[in-house]
Amino acid sequence: MFVFDESINLHNPWMLEMEDPRLINAQIRYSVPEEMKKGSLIGNIAHDLGLDVQRLRSGRARIVSGDSTEYVELKSDKGILVVKERIDREQLCAETTPCSFTFEIILDNPMELHHVTVEILDVNDHSPIFAKDEINLEISESATPGARFLLGSADDPDVGVHALQNYIMSTNDNFILKQHSRPDGVKYAEMVLQKPLDREQHPRLSLILTAVDGGNPQRSGNMKIEVNVLDANDNAPVFNQSVYKATIAENAPKGTYITTVNASDADSGMYSLISYSFANLKGNINEVFEIDEKSGAITLIGVLDFEKSKKYEIGIEAKDQGGLGNSAKVIVDLIDVNDNAPVISVMSFSSSVSEDAHAGTTIAIFSVKDLDAGENGHVACTVDRNTPFKLQSSLRNYYTLVTDAALDRERVAEYNITITATDSGSPALSSQKTLILKVSDVNDNPPRFQKSVYTTYVTENNQPGLSIFTLSAKDDDWNQNARISYLLDETTVGGSPVSSFISVNADSGVVHALRGFDYEQIKSVRVCVKAQDGGAPPLSTNVTLDIIIQDENDNAPQVLYPVQTGASVVAEIVPRAADVGYLVTKVVAVDVDSGQNAWLSYKLQKATDRALFGVGLQNGEVRTVRQVTDKDAVKQKLTVVVEDNGQPSRSSVVSINVAVADSFPEVLSEFTDFTHEKQFDENLTIYLVLALAAVSFLFITCVVVIVSVKIYRWRQSRFLYQSNLPVIPYYPPHYADTGVTGTLPHGYNYEVCMTTDSRKSDCKFSTLVGQNVLMVDPRFAETMQRAMKENKFLEDSGPLLISVLMLGDSHWLIANKLDVFVDILNKEHHLKFVI
Repeated sequence: MFVFDESINLHNPWMLEMEDPRLINAQIRYSVPEEMKKGSLIGNIAHDLGLDVQRLRSGRARIVSGDSTEYVELKSDKGILVVKERIDREQLCAETTPCSFTFEIILDNPMELHHVTVEILDVNDHSPIFAKDEINLEISESATPGARFLLGSADDPDVGVHALQNYIMSTNDNFILKQHSRPDGVKYAEMVLQKPLDREQHPRLSLILTAVDGGNPQRSGNMKIEVNVLDANDNAPVFNQSVYKATIAENAPKGTYITTVNASDADSGMYSLISYSFANLKGNINEVFEIDEKSGAITLIGVLDFEKSKKYEIGIEAKDQGGLGNSAKVIVDLIDVNDNAPVISVMSFSSSVSEDAHAGTTIAIFSVKDLDAGENGHVACTVDRNTPFKLQSSLRNYYTLVTDAALDRERVAEYNITITATDSGSPALSSQKTLILKVSDVNDNPPRFQKSVYTTYVTENNQPGLSIFTLSAKDDDWNQNARISYLLDETTVGGSPVSSFISVNADSGVVHALRGFDYEQIKSVRVCVKAQDGGAPPLSTNVTLDIIIQDENDNAPQVLYPVQTGASVVAEIVPRAADVGYLVTKVVAVDVDSGQNAWLSYKLQKATDRALFGVGLQNGEVRTVRQVTDKDAVKQKLTVVVEDNGQPSRSSVVSINVAVADSFPEVLSEFTDFTHEKQFDENLTIYLVLALAAVSFLFITCVVVIVSVKIYRWRQSRFLYQSNLPVIPYYPPHYADTGVTGTLPHGYNYEVCMTTDSRKSDCKFSTLVGQNVLMVDPRFAETMQRAMKENKFLEDSGPLLISVLMLGDSHWLIANKLDVFVDILNKEHHLKFVI
């Protein structure tokens, strides 16, 4: 049998309504008999609550509170309540009716709280029992009819119809049985003398008193009464009060005096002596109290507990020596003492909560109970103030723990929430319950670097795969949300993807160089790396890594002037009248390295006459260090070493031919000997002719094409192309250098021409060429001399190509072979060849 109520009524004190709107509440009541076997069905809780069995399993349905949860068990797989342990109503509730116990069933997701009350119905499992199996009464034969003799009462733990109902006494001629009820409902028996006794006829009577209950089948208990007939005793004891009242604190120690009962007997002699005793031993009276048989003083011999029994009603009998007696009642009221601390019972608790949980999220549901009464049982609950939690309650002694502020796992990952329950007693008692709540992580923090831009340095010519830097980011989140991967942002460096230069280890953040760097090509590389965590969705942060390439002395100096060729010999002319410090030439060199690796110094390594020439250490100028004399050889050869300042240093060597002469024929005749080439075989001559014909054909074709393009461009625009090709002047013998720079006077003006159409030429020839420039080629020595004599150099030179190079304060250089000119242009990238 059950009663079900799922309505929420604020006026019903037995209903529980929580402030959290997500809670679903219901009440249900079952009635079952006591002494049911273990596993017996109490009720189909799923059906009665209108729930599916699957809902019980998914919601982790469980019994969470109640003093008697040991008696019932929830079978969530079947949706039923069964008996867990034998239920004894008399042990559970004693004389309290109706007898019931209450517990709660809670479900999660969504949270539901259902109150279940199980009423225990009494069964007739106990027989009435007398305190004594036999009593002895001594009654005077002079006792008058109507005299009453107390027989006490029997005790039956059952209640209702199963409790004690009636007394029956065995048949006799002298006594009849009278039955009475005390104010507390206890039935007791009196034996009333109906016919006078005659000691001479019956000095001893044996009677049987039977107590029966109302059960079916009926149970009974017997007590034997032995009556000894005595001589006359005509007055019964009389109490001075019918009811005695006393109060005692529940924590009173043993031996505490309670009260004294007093009765008097009008008889004299031995019949006036009165003895006191407890009239009934219902419950555990004789274990708690003790009465002095002679004085009637009642003292405490046991332990009192207000929460179990708030008062005791004790029946007292006073008997004289003649067997006459009377009864009175002592009511002992217990005073509650605040001796029970509140008990906190957690009904539901989520041990983990997400850090992005909204304020008001339910963390736990618990109840508080104090067994004391009155103010001693009034309980107030509090929670730590320094925590983002608060308590809510709409019904006394039931509380909900909810969040009161936003949570942040990175600041506090775990809370020890201490709930304190304090009663209103004096002194107040309290108890605490600590809940350990873990805050689960949410990916709300991106990875972060200590800097937004990092700088690292790498020396050029490094080994591929070299580890050049390690990026490290931190993520305040936890576990997978804090697992960082490093990703290279795809950009370009000099037109090439950055991934062809750099790689980043996704797990460790180590940056590797995929190939060797060349400082002369790339001075720095800027890399953008993204640190991304493993959350869903992932968060990321970008960082910039500047890789600065450091120069290494890996390039030797390059000599730009004098140009070293194998096809012709260039000589610098020094007049014999040259003074000390005369500027012969200037060695011009560059080093593509940087810094001190590009600092150049010039040294004279070899010389035909070391006492005649010297080289400037810093500027590379070759000057005479003494006066030139007639004894000095015409042909002088110098070897100059150009060395940089790197560690280790690198160097280049340049050879300079110097002619000490005043006239060109003298120089030409002197240099013809060591420029004479080998004689080639006749077969080789044929191949050379064929090669020259092929080159000439290609050259003429190129000229035609270039001229055509020039004409077309000239028609499109009238802007003339300004050539960057510098001019290298030749110092006349009579020029006096006024400074170390060797600057020429403004009166000199040079033009170089490449074609007969000077209007469109980028370079023009100077008319001073025939006098101031020396060009020597063994195969064309005679032609050169004839050209000079006839002053027809431009007409007779044939396929002569002329290149002009200006580097500092140097001289004119004229070559008459195409391959020499092309070789010069290939070595010097900044020059421009114009036809």
